[in-house]
Amino acid sequence: MIATIKHIVRDTLFWVLAKVSPRALVKAKYYYTFRKRLNFDCPQNINEKINWMKFHADTSRWVDLADKYKVREFVKEKGLEDILVPLYGKWDAVEQIDWEALPAQFVMKTNHGSGDVYICHDKTQLDVASCSRYFKKQLRRKQSDFNAERHYDKIVPCIIAEQLLDSRKQAVSSTSLIDYKIWTFNGVPAYIIVCMNRTEHTCEFGVFDTEWNYHPEFTLQTEHALPLSQVLPSPSTLPRMLDVAARLSEGFSQVRIDLYEVEGKLYFGEMTFTAASGLMNHYSDEFLQILGDKCVFIPQEILS
Repeated sequence: MIATIKHIVRDTLFWVLAKVSPRALVKAKYYYTFRKRLNFDCPQNINEKINWMKFHADTSRWVDLADKYKVREFVKEKGLEDILVPLYGKWDAVEQIDWEALPAQFVMKTNHGSGDVYICHDKTQLDVASCSRYFKKQLRRKQSDFNAERHYDKIVPCIIAEQLLDSRKQAVSSTSLIDYKIWTFNGVPAYIIVCMNRTEHTCEFGVFDTEWNYHPEFTLQTEHALPLSQVLPSPSTLPRMLDVAARLSEGFSQVRIDLYEVEGKLYFGEMTFTAASGLMNHYSDEFLQILGDKCVFIPQEILS
């Protein structure tokens, strides 16, 4: 009960700070997470640099590329249309969704959200009313109310439905799709974060370099982040993963490119410019600094 009250007070304080001063919100959340002050004047590690860029970088291109619908056009322009997950529909309001036209299985999400994916394994069991209420709420959600990720607020919200990728048809057994999240710096892939066996509140994750060497020393176990239960073999599409990440990330000082591999085929997930909103507490200080050192700000990104 006491813990619940503390969380309510904390979240209320964060909400008020978001309305009054997004910069103060970021500082408060950083201190709450790491028990140290955020270095805004001379950012060093990747968390500090991500938070610095929220306020001092030109994030105008982030708007379309963080948009899970519009980014599809960018991927096509890069000649990578074949890695896009098939799209079933796009709607600006819940009332526009043609539920009958959707296949027996699908994935539904908003284009501006985070972690709001609804997975339908059997449409005959779908509670349309409940799903509609959920997405009406998600369409109103503003990321700036939580982490000052203001570029998300410039995305015009919509709902999309895509093909459900079958996690049972992956090379490695996992209760969920395996995410291959490639940290990339101005067109140069550096490390691959693997996330698997997701539950509602946890996932297993690990860090690999581009030669697929495993680096358990770079990760920390937390309440939500668990170490890998097995060391995964290199994905069959690894060379193409790295090529895709390089092509999509060119011209950005840092971006994480998220990919999947199902039945030996590569699929695009999303582009993330503010990973964990710059509050990553599941990496070692050493790894956060390594990523920070690789993040060299590109002049055209910096606001004058």
